[in-house]
Amino acid sequence: MPRALSMQRTVVPPGDRPRFFERARSREAHYTAAGCQFWLFEEAALPGAFVEFAEARDLATLKAAHASAPEPMLDPGRIYQQVETTA
Repeated sequence: MPRALSMQRTVVPPGDRPRFFERARSREAHYTAAGCQFWLFEEAALPGAFVEFAEARDLATLKAAHASAPEPMLDPGRIYQQVETTA
């Protein structure tokens, strides 16, 4: 089965950064325990603009992780699956 990926964008005001990172650590722990990878990136030219990714070995694993997440993704139905680029 192809790998599955979801992403979520968030803009965080400077005063909310500590709470945002606390919640991000919680999300990271959840997705890691659910067998997923979790990454958080901040836009270099726009501090406070974040994008987070959750990736799993297959669609079922990622869907299950989203369903049991302590904080739901904004659009958990928007999942991307890896495709081959060969014809």
